[in-house]
Amino acid sequence: MSDIAKISVRAVAGDVSTAADKGRISPSPLLDELALILPADALITDRAAMEPYRRDRALDPDAAIPMAVVLPLTTRHVQSVMRWAAKHKISVVPRGAGTGLSGGATAVANGIVLSTERMRSINIDAVTRTAVVQPGLFNAEVKAAVAQEGLWYPPDPASYEICTIGGNAATNAGGLCCVKYGVTSDYILGMEIVTADGRAVKLGGPRLKDVAGLSMLKLFVGSEGTLGIITELTLRLLPAAPPARTVVGWFSSSEQAANAVLEIASGIRPSMLEYMDGTSINAVEDVLEMGLHRHAAALVVARSDDQSPSGAETAMMLAAFQNHGAFESFEVADQEEGERFAHARRIAIPAVEGLGTLLLEDVGVSLPRLGELVLGVERIAKNRGVVIAFIAHAGDGNTHPLVVFDPEDTDMRDRAYLAYGEIMDLAIELGGTITGEHGVGRLKRPWLVNQIGEDLLQMSHSVKLALDPDGILNPGTIFASTPSPGIIKEGRS
Repeated sequence: MSDIAKISVRAVAGDVSTAADKGRISPSPLLDELALILPADALITDRAAMEPYRRDRALDPDAAIPMAVVLPLTTRHVQSVMRWAAKHKISVVPRGAGTGLSGGATAVANGIVLSTERMRSINIDAVTRTAVVQPGLFNAEVKAAVAQEGLWYPPDPASYEICTIGGNAATNAGGLCCVKYGVTSDYILGMEIVTADGRAVKLGGPRLKDVAGLSMLKLFVGSEGTLGIITELTLRLLPAAPPARTVVGWFSSSEQAANAVLEIASGIRPSMLEYMDGTSINAVEDVLEMGLHRHAAALVVARSDDQSPSGAETAMMLAAFQNHGAFESFEVADQEEGERFAHARRIAIPAVEGLGTLLLEDVGVSLPRLGELVLGVERIAKNRGVVIAFIAHAGDGNTHPLVVFDPEDTDMRDRAYLAYGEIMDLAIELGGTITGEHGVGRLKRPWLVNQIGEDLLQMSHSVKLALDPDGILNPGTIFASTPSPGIIKEGRS
């Protein structure tokens, strides 16, 4: 078996030793000391109660049992925890809602999990169109709260109803409308972070223009809890979202659909441009029973919120569908029907989960290479004899191949991991990325050096070491337990 087949969730997670392993003391006095600096109900040590906090939706089988789970309410609580952790060199794994898909919130032995779920305040300033929020609020809750002020927070991951705003910032999450309106980082004006040694630092703020000092804000967005813990975010808001018109195109081949996507994206900026393949269409139809075409190879759902009376963008999208052989294309009757198709796309991942255990990817390529990626993934699925459902934020080239397997079938599992790695290899060969919005986490870490190169990886390690010299923040996520990029490259063919 090749080296790549051996890189599984277990292998990736298994090479990480926590900082606490290097000369730790008995956990009981440590936890007694920690309990004294927290509210009475903010420390969980019962094994059954800690179980839901051990891993994210990547379902890392090697997630350890932490010594405790901490549930802070304020930045000061987080500071106290980090000072305690720095003093004793205890590893800390930050966690939002646990909806991550790359193993970025995996508990480590002799460490703690710090969940921000109780940090849920929000303060909206309608005049400056900003909101100051704590990280534990769900994305949907932020949207609902600002909507009451006639405002809009655009980033909308498919899991927006169950993912936290802090987790979105930690992975720089995207979403369905990001093809036109941008990703999470485009809406973060400022944040407060707690460093590995317990300092609370403000980055940015409500100012729309600010170039004082180095631009540190972008460094922390997408850093997956490896550089600091986000305790507050200042979000940029827009006026209420304009009503959108939705068009749908059904195709007999994935190549036709990819070509239609390219024509649309090169001509206009739609407010949504989403893709589903035949496997995901059928999985969603099994759940919703909304009359989706089970025989279709691909479905493209597109939206325009252009307010011009002519409806030129809608007409252009329909023409693109027809130009590339759609066997059916139409504009939906009303907003409610449009939401039904958007919902069908949003639930695609949980629907496909009904087919088996998933290895979830979010590789991305530039739009001219999208068709090559789609066909390449189909080829990998055939060669490896595994089911791979393919959904995508097609308008920006961010795709989600979902490798389905039975974990009890060891041969199928090995073939699934082979396919998983080959998809990332393919994305890199096409000049793309191993992650567009889910983060590197632990699952994708062995491929990172192949995408960004050893020099940039070493620079990233230097930043990590400068901000977290003892390596106590989320060890094993993005970075191996050693600063040597050569170690990360081991195990790759």
